[in-house]
Amino acid sequence: MRVDPNFVSNLAGVLNQSSSLEATLTNELSSGLRVTSLQNDPAAVAESTLMASAISKDDTFVQTASGTQSMMQVSDSTLGEVVSQLTSALSLAVSGSNGTLNSANIASIQQQLTGIRDQVLSLANTSYLGQSLFAGSQGSLKPFTLDTSTTPATTSYVGDTILNSVETPSGQKIQTNLPGSAVFGSGASGVFGALNQLIADFSGAPASSSTTADTGALSAALGQVSAQRSLLDGSLSRLQATSTYAQTEESQMKVQQGNLVSADPASVATQLSAAEVQNQALMSVMTALQKTNLFDYIQ
Repeated sequence: MRVDPNFVSNLAGVLNQSSSLEATLTNELSSGLRVTSLQNDPAAVAESTLMASAISKDDTFVQTASGTQSMMQVSDSTLGEVVSQLTSALSLAVSGSNGTLNSANIASIQQQLTGIRDQVLSLANTSYLGQSLFAGSQGSLKPFTLDTSTTPATTSYVGDTILNSVETPSGQKIQTNLPGSAVFGSGASGVFGALNQLIADFSGAPASSSTTADTGALSAALGQVSAQRSLLDGSLSRLQATSTYAQTEESQMKVQQGNLVSADPASVATQLSAAEVQNQALMSVMTALQKTNLFDYIQ
């Protein structure tokens, strides 16, 4: 009968492997993680790393979008009030141009139009968290200034025309602001140009022909404000939808990442039980082999 001279050393190696497996399974069961280092599963670690990067990108976008949505909602609300004010101004202009009003009525309309112009100016200079909404990229400035030393008065825009945007996780850009000049015009054009001219025309008894053109200009300016507001609303809807999608995607990837590196408790417990039985059996064999003569067995 041939005896393997390496039997004991081989058995010791198997015992070490069994003990190592038992320790690994015990750690998996206690931590709930199947992958704790690169050597456990390089492919899983690589995929988990990519997922972590995507999750971080989604999370950053969602956080940025949250604050930006609030700012855009304030802008939309502000423009809604501007539309309301301009609609009132149009009604006043039409009623004042019928040629039947006396000087007191005309003066009252001029005063009301001046109040509307000043209110619209305040709305155009609205800020959110210290940043002007309609100044382009010049958020620290009040974008519109009024000079009443001229006739008609002059309203100037001192912001810029830069469009701000946020980048989605997929790389698309969504516009988040409206430069004031695109909404309200500047100088003799747009909302303030029309309002200032109307106020000047109502300084005396206006002829119907002079106010008709001014009313048309104000109506066109109102249409421009409404068009820009629709553009903003479209961007806001896109931002909200993209943010919702990013939140859903982030949640799904977190689950996938967890499944990728997590241990299956039931499966690990079964394997651990088998490993413990095997380890105990190997230990029994090693203990028996350490008894070197017959007297050791009969003690």
